[in-house]
This record gives sequence, C-alpha cells and structure tokens, in this order.
Amino acid sequence: MSFHINRLVIAGVGLIGGSLAAALKQARVVDEIIGLGRSRESLEQAMSLGLIDRIADSPKQAAQADVVVLAMPVAQTEAVLAALAPNIHDKTTITDAGSTKSDVIAAARRALGKNFSRFVPGHPIAGAEKNGPQAARADLFRGRNVVLCPDADTDATALSTVDSMWKSSGAQVSVMPAARHDRIFAAVSHLPHLAAFALVDDLANREEAEDFFRYAASGFRDFTRIAGSSPEMWRDIALANSEAILAELSAYMNKLGEIAAALDKGDANALEQIFTRASKARRDWETK
Repeated sequence: MSFHINRLVIAGVGLIGGSLAAALKQARVVDEIIGLGRSRESLEQAMSLGLIDRIADSPKQAAQADVVVLAMPVAQTEAVLAALAPNIHDKTTITDAGSTKSDVIAAARRALGKNFSRFVPGHPIAGAEKNGPQAARADLFRGRNVVLCPDADTDATALSTVDSMWKSSGAQVSVMPAARHDRIFAAVSHLPHLAAFALVDDLANREEAEDFFRYAASGFRDFTRIAGSSPEMWRDIALANSEAILAELSAYMNKLGEIAAALDKGDANALEQIFTRASKARRDWETK
C-alpha cells in the first residue's frame, strides 16, 4: 500500500515547515494541510502561496490530524505539544524538525504523557539563511539527509510513517541515538553558526565597521552567510545543546590557540601542517 496522509498539521510554516508542505503537495501524498502558528500574517502568507489549505483557529482544531509536524524554534516545543496533547488521538503521529534532540525528547515526554510513544524526533539537515513562508521551496529536502532519533518507547508504526513522509519529500533518512545526534551537530552545525555570529558581531561593533564591510569579499561572505539566520532559532538551539556546544567550543579554541602559538613563533611548518590537514579533509568531504 502506498504512503498517504489524509490530514497533516504543520506548526510553523516558515522555511522548513513550508518547504515540507510544498514537497508533500508536489508528491501528491497529502489531502489537506492545516497551518498552525503564532503569526496570523505568516499563516495567511502561507495560504496565499498555496503551502497550506487552511489555518487552524485553535490547537484543538489542529490536533485532529493523522500527522502533526512541529517546525518552529525548539524552545516552543513543550508549550505547543502541551496545547495539542488533550486532543491528540492515539493514532496521531507527531514529529518535529528541531536541530536538537535530547531536550525535545524530554519535552515531548512531559507534554504528551501516554501518547509519547507516537512522537518521532526528527531533524532535516537542510536550511538557508532566509526565513518565512516566502523562502519555502518544494526541492529543499531533495537528496538531503534527515535524521530520526527514536526513543526506546517510540511506536514502530509512527516511526515508519515519519520515515515515509520524509522520503516522499525527496530526503534520505537515517537513524541515530539522540545523544550522538546532539554531539555531531554541535560540531558541524551549531559551532559554525556561533563562529559566524561572533565574527560579524565583533566587526559590526568596531569603530571601523563600515570599512570592514565595504571591503569584505567572497571569503567573508562564504564564512558568514549563516550569520543571517534566525536569531531566535539559534538562541534556542545554543541553549538547548549548550553542554555539547561548550565542549566543541573548547576544542575549537584549543585549535585556534595552536594557530596563535604558531603565528607568535613564526612557525611556518606548524601552520602549513594544520592548513594541509584541513584542506585535504575539506576536499575529501566535498567529493563524497
């Protein structure tokens, strides 16, 4: 039997939620998509763009769905689930698209109670510095990775539903424990965002800021592109995964310390060794 969703609720119809809606509509695997969110303006924009079919007037209305996807900042997870929980039936599959997983699992367990088994923690590895429904596109997840982090109590049918949903959007799905997910993404996603935010904020607050930005070119643009991402979302991610991020920040600062020491000593060989290892690792990753 082919995969199909009769009624899908998406809480948060910005880049991720809106793109998922567009992809599933394009794949013709969903009959009705209902939007839920804090901003009426954003929801109406999603309606005008054809991303959703109607707007939920209340969490009670939105909860009567086959699948519920949470696609808003991770700090809102528990409050939204708590509002939905009284009306969710035992056949509803619930999932999220947050960049942290251990905290989201704990929040879902508290909010959903007996229905926690229907919750499938998820993380689509796709995004852009642009936000809102206008940034959504149907091909955002095509060929991209989606990581699912089921708990020991996660229902197998719910897991299969979420797996099929993401594959219908064109994504490649893998499974890993939440703690491992949070360690990996602290290093390869959360730390780079913090580094980009820090550099831009540092330069923007200097007296010569205007000159720095006037003469910045492609290297600066490439490194700092992600500093244009949602401050609210990344504030929540940083706090939610702070332990793993602090460990990665420490390791990164140690490496910067090695570079500073080599510069201080004029040690060309040490600098070249670091740069050579990094260059090779980057090229190897890019060709995989």
